[in-house]
Amino acid sequence: MDRGEIAKYIAPCGLSCGNCLASPDSAIRAHAAELARLLGPNFSTYAKRLATMNPVFDHYPSFRTLLDFLALGSCTGCRAGGCLFGDCPIRGCILPRGHLFCADCPDFPCAIKGLPEKLERIWRASNQKIRELGAEAFFERVKDKPRYP
Repeated sequence: MDRGEIAKYIAPCGLSCGNCLASPDSAIRAHAAELARLLGPNFSTYAKRLATMNPVFDHYPSFRTLLDFLALGSCTGCRAGGCLFGDCPIRGCILPRGHLFCADCPDFPCAIKGLPEKLERIWRASNQKIRELGAEAFFERVKDKPRYP
């Protein structure tokens, strides 16, 4: 897989978009869509009856709302302006510079502002690994790991 293809799965910050709950290509989306299909459109009727035996089914309407959201896979990725994080400062920095990853920038690591502390740690560590290993080896390392450890 070339760097351009890898950039569809790895964001400039180093997060694994390919494993994100909102990615149209993620296993999360595919499994959610399959579960929704298997439950069918009328399971809420059964959930009401099942709730008389187990109250956990009282929560089915909320579960179904979440399941339907997960099945959408509606994110277009940060490079196209669709990240769940919203107004990420990395996107505004890297796109005008023409780099695929922050690791490609001669100014990395920089003093980028506006990231939550945990995301900043992930950004630094991931891009350091991209710089050390290369994007291809980094992708191979993270492609099958859970996005939300």
